[in-house]
Amino acid sequence: MDAAAIKRSLEGNGLRCTPQRYAVMAFLMKHTGHPTAAEIFEAVNRVDPRSSRATTYNNLRDLVHAGLVREVAVEGRAARFDAKGMQHHHFICDRCGKVEDMEWYNVPKPAAGTLGKRVLRECELIFRGLCAKCARGS
Repeated sequence: MDAAAIKRSLEGNGLRCTPQRYAVMAFLMKHTGHPTAAEIFEAVNRVDPRSSRATTYNNLRDLVHAGLVREVAVEGRAARFDAKGMQHHHFICDRCGKVEDMEWYNVPKPAAGTLGKRVLRECELIFRGLCAKCARGS
């Protein structure tokens, strides 16, 4: 995604395209390794030291709320972030915490009425176990 496309994406989702927000989004578009907020801050701050830790974290929160970025919760570890592009599920290694993309397939939505008054936005799966590297060392 080029600079103009990132700007359109941000503005199309009701977000101003500030230099700091742009930097966070551009970093996530280039790096698919599911970085933590701290890793994103360090990378963005190397390019533009004017960006504070709080600004980076607030921008991540805003990007998640706008639906442009997915936060992948890893139990007992820092959350990881993923720019939403192609739909995919995630596999999280119990041992090393690595987050890997998994091929997308449609998850059946719960039957009508089973969610009460909740409003479902999306269904995705998180697979947990041992990644190939950790499984070899078992």
